[in-house]
Amino acid sequence: MFKNHPKGLLPAALSNMGERFGFYIMMAILTLFISSKFGLDETTTGYVYSVFYASIYLLALVGGLIADRTKKYKSIILSGLVLMAIGYLIIAIPTPTPVPSMALYLTLTCFGLFVIAFGNGLFKGNLQAVVGQMYDDPKYSERRDAGFQIFYMFINIGGFFAPFIAIGVRNWWLRVHNFDYNASLPELAHRYLANGESMEGFANLQTYANDAMIDGTPVTDIAAFVNNYLGVFNTGFQYAFAAAIVAMLISIVIFISSKHKLPDPGQKTKDASAAKISKQEIAMSVQEIRQRIYALFAVFGVVIFFWLSFHQNGYSLTYFARDYVDLSVINVDLGFTSIKGAEIFQAVNPFFVVALTPLVMWLFGAMRKRKREPSTPMKIAIGMGIACLAYVFLMLMSTAVPAKEALASMSPEALDAMRLTPWVMVGLYFILTVAELFISPLGLSFVSKVAPPHLQGLMQGCWLAATAVGNSILFIGGILYTSVPIWACWLVFVCATGLSMIVMLSMVKWLERVAR
Repeated sequence: MFKNHPKGLLPAALSNMGERFGFYIMMAILTLFISSKFGLDETTTGYVYSVFYASIYLLALVGGLIADRTKKYKSIILSGLVLMAIGYLIIAIPTPTPVPSMALYLTLTCFGLFVIAFGNGLFKGNLQAVVGQMYDDPKYSERRDAGFQIFYMFINIGGFFAPFIAIGVRNWWLRVHNFDYNASLPELAHRYLANGESMEGFANLQTYANDAMIDGTPVTDIAAFVNNYLGVFNTGFQYAFAAAIVAMLISIVIFISSKHKLPDPGQKTKDASAAKISKQEIAMSVQEIRQRIYALFAVFGVVIFFWLSFHQNGYSLTYFARDYVDLSVINVDLGFTSIKGAEIFQAVNPFFVVALTPLVMWLFGAMRKRKREPSTPMKIAIGMGIACLAYVFLMLMSTAVPAKEALASMSPEALDAMRLTPWVMVGLYFILTVAELFISPLGLSFVSKVAPPHLQGLMQGCWLAATAVGNSILFIGGILYTSVPIWACWLVFVCATGLSMIVMLSMVKWLERVAR
């Protein structure tokens, strides 16, 4: 796989794989953790999630600026890894639940998330800039798309295992305290704390509480059970965040031991003939730089809507899996813990990335040999269309389920009867993954190819900043999820991705000219 690619690609991919393993542990459980820790509803949790996810990518722009100004790319990448480990430590320290002070503990959690986001901003875009520079060598330039696809595949190897670790650690801690996992209990428990026995769904709470006792002991004091279950449940989440620290330390060791194999954009050798460029050539160069920046920002504008739709995977799609999918059929009992929970679907996307990347690379390679390979802009447009199909599929699958607000008044039997097969989520993530493979790694490749050499870090940061804009409005998914029929929620994302595909297709010819 790494044959005919730069030697630095493997250590860069491994460093990123470790970092992404820790990151995806967090992203698999973040929204569910915030809801169960603080009792926040889906919409309010969405505001925290959107700001955090936007900050991750917006601060990548800051990281790119710092790297371009200081020219110390490798030092800044290492600093980012260290900061992320510190951020995970802040949110991994066990704290009481229910929280004695909402303001204090929510602020502490948000501060930890900010540290992670800032560290990610220093790390992510600059490492991508380093990978891009490897393919500036004419010997490797034709393999740029394939190189970024390999790099992206390794990201998702880490992402595949992360949800299983997160679920396993949390469910292990529950089992240590004689509790079984139940997806509905945290929300019902917080509703009981707010309203007492007058809450809607109190009978369901009693049923689920008794079911959650592994030894079969009947629950006679529901208030004590609620407090104990929430405390153990969320401490288990925080121990899962601690597992992310281990992954970060491994990534730090890999990067330090292999950074000598990586190029440094800040030390790129200048062509000795540059001093003799004519005024006309300088004018043409400025014009070309301007056109390249315009082209990049046009693509950035389109992919905003892909990320708005795709990153619902850790938000409204996770809530959808929790509320509407039959999780009982997904239960791997390991004795000391069990692997079950809505978070498990977060492993499906990275699994398909790893499984499908070689196939996609083979397909593009075969088309290249026949000189029929689509351009990178056309691939991105096709990807937007595939993302649209993913939400069409989910919309059709959701036409028969009740709205979120109706669930509280339904009996456990009625809830079980309306739940969808887990294969719906698997099918959705399969289609979304194909779309992702046409957009994300190839978008990174497009940026590294088109960005002016002295703006590589900045333009990679701008790609991530465009992602930040899409992420900053992720909360729209939560608002729709809780306020309109479920099928109508997904229709909004059908429209967003479909219209983006049309816009991208209208720009393909221009983008192809600029990228030549």
